[in-house]
Amino acid sequence: MAKEYSGSPKPYQLENRRKRLTWVLGVSGLCIIFYILGAWQNTTPSASDRSSISNKEGCDGISSTTYQSSSLRTSSSSPSSSLDFESHHQVSSNDTSAGFQKFPACEMKFSEYTPCQDPKRARKFEKKMLIYRERHCPAKDELLRCLIPAPPGYKNPFPWPRSRDWAWYANVPHKELTIEKAVQNWIQVEGEKFRFPGGGTMFPRGADAYIDDINELIPLTSGKIRTALDTGCGVASWGAYLLSRNILAMSFAPRDTHEAQVQFALERGVPAMIGVLASERMPYPARSFDMAHCSRCLIPWYDFDGLFLIEVDRVLRPGGYWILSGPPIRWKKYWKGWERTQKDLNQEQDAIEDVARRVCWKKLIEKDDLAVWQKPINHIECQNNRKLYKTPHICKGDNPDTAWYKKMETCITPLPEVSDSSEVAGGSLDKWPERAMAVPPRITSGSIPGITAEKFQVDNDLWKKRVRHYKRIIETLAHGRYRNIMDMNANLGGFAAAMAEDPVWVMNVVPANSEHDTLGMIYERGFIGTYQDWCEAFSTYPRTYDMIHAVGVFSIYQDRCDISNILLEMDRILRPEGTVIFRDTVEVLVKIQGITEGMRWKSQIMDHESGPFNPEKILLAVKTYWTGEEAAQN
Repeated sequence: MAKEYSGSPKPYQLENRRKRLTWVLGVSGLCIIFYILGAWQNTTPSASDRSSISNKEGCDGISSTTYQSSSLRTSSSSPSSSLDFESHHQVSSNDTSAGFQKFPACEMKFSEYTPCQDPKRARKFEKKMLIYRERHCPAKDELLRCLIPAPPGYKNPFPWPRSRDWAWYANVPHKELTIEKAVQNWIQVEGEKFRFPGGGTMFPRGADAYIDDINELIPLTSGKIRTALDTGCGVASWGAYLLSRNILAMSFAPRDTHEAQVQFALERGVPAMIGVLASERMPYPARSFDMAHCSRCLIPWYDFDGLFLIEVDRVLRPGGYWILSGPPIRWKKYWKGWERTQKDLNQEQDAIEDVARRVCWKKLIEKDDLAVWQKPINHIECQNNRKLYKTPHICKGDNPDTAWYKKMETCITPLPEVSDSSEVAGGSLDKWPERAMAVPPRITSGSIPGITAEKFQVDNDLWKKRVRHYKRIIETLAHGRYRNIMDMNANLGGFAAAMAEDPVWVMNVVPANSEHDTLGMIYERGFIGTYQDWCEAFSTYPRTYDMIHAVGVFSIYQDRCDISNILLEMDRILRPEGTVIFRDTVEVLVKIQGITEGMRWKSQIMDHESGPFNPEKILLAVKTYWTGEEAAQN
């Protein structure tokens, strides 16, 4: 007879269930206890934690502004402002077991020090072709290991757009240009301020009127022209007034007897670099600029077999324009004032016209003080013309984008091949502002290995998200506090694109030793930038950037050169109370933070915007305010 089943569990089954329940409750209880202990420990800051962002006396006894009074203020409403990455990682943000070095202030004579364009070092190099004015960087044992002081009375620049017309005299205390260029109305001193009336050597009616004259000859406001190059820029009034027409100009001039031309340009909030057309290529890729300009820039375009005009041709986009005003244009009217003979000026103009023809440019028009040439959209006709013009020949076997310490050549940079004479070599561009987000031709053509249209769109979305996060944790970023911004490792230019609607401009830097050269496609997007090896100094004056953005830079360079020298260079070009955003691994950021402790910076490591478990972190840092006057008193 079958045994009757009662439906009740066996005794040993009940016992097993009790044991499992007891085990689960015990483990859960232990987890809760350890969680409470961990939370209690993290809410009790160490002495170093309490002092890292607190108000304190500056290094070497110099009074510094506090972290909260500086330009970087973390929003209390932001979840990231209270995040503590230490509870998720074993390394401490204040782990300075190796000790940090306190960097002293440099002497005041170095207040405007430009390491790679130092006039004293320049005297050692030959003057032929202005080679002595090119980049000549100090050797490792010549590097300054001190902090460049701001001049006494230094003040934060006027916000844009007021800064276009005004600057503090104390920030760039030079009156030479107000005397030497007084008649040309470049710059005037009014009390404790400089005023920039917008005048220039060849535009006595002002830059605005001069640009309107150009607009009658070529379309400046259609969106077709976005990037421009101004060689021999003066105080960059041409570039300053182009900004209202949505044209972004790279102003380019040497450090010369007029000590502060590029410095004045950057003080005004206008893009500019120290540079010269001499023996080496300009640090820009081929086909970068929609327009190039020379207004009495005194460059001998016809000399050295037309070498300098050939270099302008390299960086000019297919269909781009070259504008020349000043000698020898309209020499029949001005020759007496230029203190040159009519024959000399006539020969110079003929020589320039000849070089332009030989590089296949077409002269569009010469009207009053302006002459305009246009580069062809492709080289089909140019190649046929080589039978007529034997020189310059078209370069072979060279990467036209190579521009870091690369000698110029007297050959025409070839344009990408086309199948039809009406086709734009390298691909046509959308008009601005659409081209900022359109997939650049260099990507659609597959010329940048590993970068696809899909990756480009993902990168754009990523940087929109990141910039929104930056604006939450840096309140002043969304309120016009910053104007001149540098992206030290620009990649695809996504950061600049995400900031495009703000009143800022971004210098997009592509490290010269990058795996992928993306600077050409950044220009195709309608932004500007340059190549740079961060083991060397940047070609700018001290205190010329309001914000620096550094993504993965120190992971790239930590095995190539001393990262403390890179940080000292960042300190040199950053304004007092300027902000730096670092993105890197925790280990790298801890090293950076330890070094910046000795540079009078204040900083805070924060979790990634995606959450605490992302190995990449953000370090926000502010350069505190101090001047050479204060340093001298201690």
